[in-house]
Amino acid sequence: MTTPYIDGKLQIVVMKRMISTSIIAAGLTFLLPSANIPPLVEDLQQEIPVIHYEPTWKCEDCSPAEQYILSQLQETTNITDVNALATLMGNIKQESKFISNICEGGARVSYTECKSGGYGLIQWTSIGRYKGLGNFCAKYGCDPSSLEGQTRYMINEPIFQRYLPEFEGHGNSISQYMVPAYYWLGWGIKGNREVYAYDYKNKMVLV
Repeated sequence: MTTPYIDGKLQIVVMKRMISTSIIAAGLTFLLPSANIPPLVEDLQQEIPVIHYEPTWKCEDCSPAEQYILSQLQETTNITDVNALATLMGNIKQESKFISNICEGGARVSYTECKSGGYGLIQWTSIGRYKGLGNFCAKYGCDPSSLEGQTRYMINEPIFQRYLPEFEGHGNSISQYMVPAYYWLGWGIKGNREVYAYDYKNKMVLV
């Protein structure tokens, strides 16, 4: 069908424009095939894994040794109660001030050089518990004089594992948690354990 009021020249111009538009459209289709179209933002969001963050108790004013043990107690057990953590920390402070290579009496020596009394973070004293530290590190490749090696043994030691469920509960006071702490360590002198525990509780924040 022709348009009666369009002359021949105008018809040629219109036809050329139509042909050019078709060529451009075909070229764009060739340059941008559907397979190369990037996914929608919504599709990308669906592919991002969701990471659930679990807050833990931290003590920013504590020493690096204290912070390390506090983090390990939470990473390797199910202890989440701040009173339980504070009780454990207070007892360790009373035993060794978080000094791993300390022999009873104050000497700083290696594991093999502590000849009498307790040794290490919780002052392992009996021959069975003292040898247990050395045997554990010989088996698992750790240094029995080091903070890291002793922390691993302390948490995995059978006697601690026996009373661990008592610390993994909730709602007990520090005084109540001191009972399983006593059976864990079997201390002769209570000292400032409980005072230290309350101090740690006041310094800890859930982050």
